Amino acid sequence: MKTLVLVLGIGNTLLTDEGVGIHVLQALAPELANWPDVTLLDGGTLSFTLAGPIEDADALIVVDAANIKSEPGEWAMLKGDAMDAFLMGNRKSTVHEVGLTDLRAIAMLAGHWPEKRAMLAIRPDVVDWGEFPTPAVAAAIPPACAAIVEQIREWQHDA
Repeated sequence: MKTLVLVLGIGNTLLTDEGVGIHVLQALAPELANWPDVTLLDGGTLSFTLAGPIEDADALIVVDAANIKSEPGEWAMLKGDAMDAFLMGNRKSTVHEVGLTDLRAIAMLAGHWPEKRAMLAIRPDVVDWGEFPTPAVAAAIPPACAAIVEQIREWQHDA
């Protein structure tokens, strides 16, 4: 049985590195275009309307700019409980963390916060007006995409 995977990109593409979640989705689109069990969803700057797609997914990968303890452009894949701890433990973890925390609570109340879940967090360099990521963050997009594809393959292999 195939795992239905939702890759949720978050961000505002008018704020340089803050839009990296959407830029990652755009880079992933050609590679994942023919994967019928994978949905790429532009979550923008978050909305409660995202609760439905999250609840419908067997697996979830959230991609966002986040204040991880690293250098700008570095990224981390936070899986399962590590993702939850990051969202709950650091109120300034991402520009959207209150919204992600709220969406997590809604999904848990509905009985479906995906067991298979991960957050690919990329440390921003600049969050200011601009349509493109800074060089450090742009360089992180290809390896972040490769990590997402690998995670999806791992989950589908385990299904």
